[in-house]
Amino acid sequence: MEFPMSKPDKSLLVIINDAPYGNERPYNALRLVLNLVKRPKIKVRVFLTGDGVLCARRGQKTPEGYYSIERMLHAIARRGAVAT
Repeated sequence: MEFPMSKPDKSLLVIINDAPYGNERPYNALRLVLNLVKRPKIKVRVFLTGDGVLCARRGQKTPEGYYSIERMLHAIARRGAVAT
């Protein structure tokens, strides 16, 4: 990810290794990332491993009462900050 202003002051790596639904850890991690990528001085990368790669699966059926992890991850991926 490139930053138009200057080199980022901080660089963070968020590792997600839980399945997209069943607990709130992937949701909370992605919610944090979505807020951090808006800051120009912070570079954020998301690494999906283990069951976390299921977060990147297309066409997921979002269980009732959950946010769409697929949609959240897609918004982050458009910024080039996701690796599996």
